[in-house]
Amino acid sequence: MMPSDKTILLVPAPRKVADIFTENQLERLRALGELRIHDDGPPTQAEFEALAPRLQILIGQIDMPESRLRMAPHLRAIFNVEGNFLPNIDYGCAMSRGVRILNISPVFAEPVAEAALGMAIDLARGISRSDRYFREGTEKYGLDANRGAYSLRQQNVGFIGFGDLGRAIVPLLAPFHPLVKVHDPWLSREYIRSFGYEAATLEAVLTSSKIVFVVAGVTSENQGFLGREAFASMQAGASLVLVSRAGVVDFEAMLDVAATGHIRVATDVFPVEPLPLDHRARRADSLLLSPHQAGALNATLAGIGAMVTSDAELISRGLPPCLCKVAQPETVALLRSKPVDKS
Repeated sequence: MMPSDKTILLVPAPRKVADIFTENQLERLRALGELRIHDDGPPTQAEFEALAPRLQILIGQIDMPESRLRMAPHLRAIFNVEGNFLPNIDYGCAMSRGVRILNISPVFAEPVAEAALGMAIDLARGISRSDRYFREGTEKYGLDANRGAYSLRQQNVGFIGFGDLGRAIVPLLAPFHPLVKVHDPWLSREYIRSFGYEAATLEAVLTSSKIVFVVAGVTSENQGFLGREAFASMQAGASLVLVSRAGVVDFEAMLDVAATGHIRVATDVFPVEPLPLDHRARRADSLLLSPHQAGALNATLAGIGAMVTSDAELISRGLPPCLCKVAQPETVALLRSKPVDKS
């Protein structure tokens, strides 16, 4: 195809174009071909069929079954700008046709890692709990306020999952010199050891760690795999920080065990969002709640446009992308993360 015959389709919902792309980045995309923007929803089937023969790059989360992929013989890349690999693409067909599938999830790793560290410190030291008691007029002072508190320094820390988010937490923990165990069945022991950490079983991570970061994505193999027995096996007073997806835990069982005071829990994610106003989690003193805000910063969303534009330019030049996460054929079809409804 000649450059003028190339089309870039931009369908960012649930995000908005202005939230993730600057005018300069849009101009750079226009330099790659005709830029077709659908900011209020996906194109109709007829609209897709009309542009498919010229389609080279798709930026967005629209359904791409085999039938649509075959309509687009020149398609080279699909960028998910929502943040998950969703089960609405025929990945086998796409990859067999040389289509790269990418998402921008790495852009969220650092801001979510910062929030996760803050949650871990809060659970360990009871900062927000003391604030709450102070406002209620029931505060305690000094050591009395710190009964059950502990330091992160040289603490036993566990990771369940060790992808982009887990690896972003690593440098933030470094000043505390923790002793770290990692459980991730998708990674080799040698890879985990390259960080100076111990590859461990799930049981070992749960039973030996004072703080457990749950940063695993949801797959067809692990939905709800952290249940009542897993939470009960943790040390008394240990902290669980959930910042990946609620689907990896039995949420009600987690609340039950937390309600006994056996563990402390912080979560940025929920089975249903927004959380119903009458949900019992809102009344639990043993929980630190965050409304899926850990990665939602203006600067983070702006980073999406930079990643996509840069990698789209590389792909258009016949070069591999270097910023976005690339779907792996062995695992992408197993992913089951729930799509986000809002930025």
